[in-house]
Amino acid sequence: MSYALPGQEPTAQPARRRPGTVTAATWLLVLAGVLLAFTFFITIPFFGDFQDAYREAFRGTPAEGAEDMQAVTNVVSTVFQLLLGVGFVVLAIFNHRGANASRIVTWVLGGVALCCTGAGLVASSLLADMSVEGGVDPEVVQRALDEHLPSWYFGVNLVITFVTIPALILVLVLLALPPSNQFFRKQPPAGPPAGPPAGYPQPGA
Repeated sequence: MSYALPGQEPTAQPARRRPGTVTAATWLLVLAGVLLAFTFFITIPFFGDFQDAYREAFRGTPAEGAEDMQAVTNVVSTVFQLLLGVGFVVLAIFNHRGANASRIVTWVLGGVALCCTGAGLVASSLLADMSVEGGVDPEVVQRALDEHLPSWYFGVNLVITFVTIPALILVLVLLALPPSNQFFRKQPPAGPPAGPPAGYPQPGA
């Protein structure tokens, strides 16, 4: 039998043990967030170089004059990645603490990020084909970009893409596994103390 007097503190709920699936998901999400944010910081300094490259590649084609718009599009894309990266780091902190609402948001934003990344790769391929038809040779564009940007730039972006995608997939899977479900499950309220308070007679005494 449990006893509790008015004003007496209930028995403290034992701390939840964080499973390895949640810990791994936390650090993978931080990794993905940092890499996405890093893309912004390595792109912004080369905004003028992007403009010059597109201006050179578009000269004498139907796309001439659109170099500023193309460069701005690149920057907007990296700003979105920055915001997404910061959001992932914040979500990782709350996931680590066991906030189920944060886990749900992680699934949503993670799915959006994966869709956007996949759509971006497909769009790049389609735009390359459209560029040829529109009079802009994608090889000329890439050659101009290679001439105006550091040699490491595209290699780093490629590595970021192919690390971020598997990391996000693993995060979504790890957060859905049974140990994670148990950790994020809402805990019952703490109950009253298990025994009678000191100084009170035991039942039957």
